[in-house]
Amino acid sequence: MRQLIRNVRIFDGTGGASVPGAVLIEGDSIAAILPADTDATADTVIDGQGGTLMPGMVDAHTHLTWGSSVEKIYHQFILPPEELKVAAWRNARVLLDHGYTSLYSAGALGDQIEPELARAIDAGETPGPRLVPSTLERSPEGEEGVETGDVFNGRGPEAMRAFVAYCAAEGVKSLKLVISGEDALKPGSSGDILYTDEEMLAAGEAAKDAGLWIATHAYSPRAITLALEAGARILYHCSFADDAAIDAMAAKKDEIFYAPGPGVSVAALEASPPPHIDMSSMKASGAQRLELEKALVPKLKARGVRILPGGDYGFPFNPHGRNARDLEHFVTYYGFTPAEALSAATMLGGQLMGQRVGQVKAGYLADLLLIEGDPTKDIRIMQNSNKINMIMLGGKLHKAPVIQPVTA
Repeated sequence: MRQLIRNVRIFDGTGGASVPGAVLIEGDSIAAILPADTDATADTVIDGQGGTLMPGMVDAHTHLTWGSSVEKIYHQFILPPEELKVAAWRNARVLLDHGYTSLYSAGALGDQIEPELARAIDAGETPGPRLVPSTLERSPEGEEGVETGDVFNGRGPEAMRAFVAYCAAEGVKSLKLVISGEDALKPGSSGDILYTDEEMLAAGEAAKDAGLWIATHAYSPRAITLALEAGARILYHCSFADDAAIDAMAAKKDEIFYAPGPGVSVAALEASPPPHIDMSSMKASGAQRLELEKALVPKLKARGVRILPGGDYGFPFNPHGRNARDLEHFVTYYGFTPAEALSAATMLGGQLMGQRVGQVKAGYLADLLLIEGDPTKDIRIMQNSNKINMIMLGGKLHKAPVIQPVTA
């Protein structure tokens, strides 16, 4: 089936200016980028009515089992297993509804949920974005309120190898290692190092052998070094990076991705919890991190490190569906232009996914959005799902605009 999307301005994901044009799609892929006045034939024609055609967005730091979304807020963090699955399935669809066509998981609150969800999405059994699935975030301390076995928190190199083997067997593609503590939950713990050098190296070797990626929660310079030495694909936070850590990240700029995650910090500072909810540590941590990242992120960007949006959405004060706020945060706090923020969420996100996504380019999968307006001029448009007139995933319409059938 050939589909033609015409009368659009194309933002191709690279960060360049939007240009008039048309896009021809065959099956699940983009066949050609055509001039605006093309006379190409197709089975179906979509008139973009002057809107912006752009790649679907990628969230680089997704927690689908963090239950809250704009459609349903949970006031407890840990959910019963059956509700956890319902929430994850719902959140995948909510993110697709808001223009996210690919997700890179940063860990789950339940085992085996995300590999099952990824298979269901691939089979067309439930709507959702492309998903790089993970499992429980691994920490030697375990996660408060989450029941884990030794495979998730055992100590020593062999325990790490066993964890990687477990992930490979259940269909995980990226495993999450918590190397630093978390000030927002335990004040003063961001400098704690939770793994030994030997454990991290064993995990890195085993993941490489198994063809798996590693995502890391790392705040301090030492945690960043451990992540890099283990061959981590993506590093989260890194707020306390010093000059040596910046140098180390820049030296591996072609191998790593970095997602600072401003979303949760900004949302925590904005939150007005009821009197019985104490968010003081989370607010203090958020304020400190944002201040540090205002200086850090531009330095890493100038050194060529690939910096991606994705901000720990899923808390009741920071629900799924608000993820595109990160793009505005990149502009407001880190000095990105709107086009640079969009490129980070599309082209760079596609590189993180390791798939033919994130660009409007011949040969790439037809994961496309049609936006009413120009987000390269006003990045806040991306936060309004009503302005997303079309959502296409692999050539199939999840949200359809006005379509003109072609008659003989």
